[in-house]
Amino acid sequence: MRDWAVTKRLSGRVLGVEFRVVPSTFEETLDKALFPSPADYVRQNALEKAREVYARLQSESPIVIGSDSIVVQDNIIFEKPQSDDDARRMMRLFSGRSHKVLTAVAILAPNAAKGGACETFVCVEETDVEFGDLSDDLIEAYVATGEHTDKAGGYGYQALGALFVTRISGCYYNIVGFPLFRVRKMLEDMVAQGVL
Repeated sequence: MRDWAVTKRLSGRVLGVEFRVVPSTFEETLDKALFPSPADYVRQNALEKAREVYARLQSESPIVIGSDSIVVQDNIIFEKPQSDDDARRMMRLFSGRSHKVLTAVAILAPNAAKGGACETFVCVEETDVEFGDLSDDLIEAYVATGEHTDKAGGYGYQALGALFVTRISGCYYNIVGFPLFRVRKMLEDMVAQGVL
């Protein structure tokens, strides 16, 4: 959790945006089977998180950025592991293969030109990640660190999980939880459209 908070602070400094963290109370219980693709599923999760916070803070006329990340392999969605055994299972499935990290970002903001009506901007960033072959001993050692908890796919690329990765294709920051380039472009588009 600490790494995520640090990443968010760094993201804010890089973007030149000051913000506060307001955790969403949206329960991530959407039925994956109802969505045509993993991208649609992660997009809806991010949007629902942002909507919940926006509704709670509406009197402050907030700009809310919500996000969600998942890992996808063979069109199967991997979120945070439910147990150590679940993390081991994920590591074995990823071993010697590629998977995708999808992060959706939803930005909600009141548009003064439209009487304060809420404007919504959503994107999904995708990064390919390839793991080398992982031995059972390496998987056991990693799970013993506890780093896998609270991380989509059960690993943290910004820390010891980087030892598994042979290559990535796409945005590095997307893997560690927040696709800076895409968010900057979204904010620029919102400025250009007079929303911000």
